[in-house]
Amino acid sequence: MTRIKWNEFLIPYSQTVDELKLKFRNLRKEFLEKNEHSPIEFVTGRVKTVDSIKEKMRRRYISEDLLEQDMQDIAGIRIQCQFVEDIYDVAKLLHAREDMQVVEERDYIANSKPSGYRSYHVVIEYPIQTSKGQKNIIAEIQIRTLAMNFWSTIEHSLNYKYRGDFPEEINERLKRAAEASFMLDEEMSKIRGEIQDAQQYFTDSKRDINNSTKDKN
Repeated sequence: MTRIKWNEFLIPYSQTVDELKLKFRNLRKEFLEKNEHSPIEFVTGRVKTVDSIKEKMRRRYISEDLLEQDMQDIAGIRIQCQFVEDIYDVAKLLHAREDMQVVEERDYIANSKPSGYRSYHVVIEYPIQTSKGQKNIIAEIQIRTLAMNFWSTIEHSLNYKYRGDFPEEINERLKRAAEASFMLDEEMSKIRGEIQDAQQYFTDSKRDINNSTKDKN
């Protein structure tokens, strides 16, 4: 693995993450400015570290020549939503965009992993402009609720400690926690309308206070 100049190799992936974070955060802002519910709550992103890329190359038997095509999550974006329904709304938004192309989808919400993991993964092809012209980058977008993200973050931390080989007790507790997390999402979906009304009331009240303060000044 000496042929790849890693700093140079990762530059377009960093650019992809920066651009996508900006676009999705602006999309959230647009919904809010129009006084509409935003299916996007938080947007984060990262580029895989070189060590992580090399480890996955060894584990998945990915050659250097096929790295850009076969490793779909070198550039990763995570979109967190309030409700499960928002996840599918975000997926529809991705399909409707003309600045990226959806190439693959994996629904781990309708079909959760045995561990209890739930999320919606969308692999996209995203064009960026470089000094050598346009380059199409493969990136992965994970869409999940706040509750799903909490569970996944904890599971990810434990995975580092146990290297995927969880003690049976921990494994069972994680599965129960995943089910409890999903039950929370289901309950929130049932009162989604009430929650959104309350949030809108709070937003309107805050706007009225701000406008009143400006008028006084």
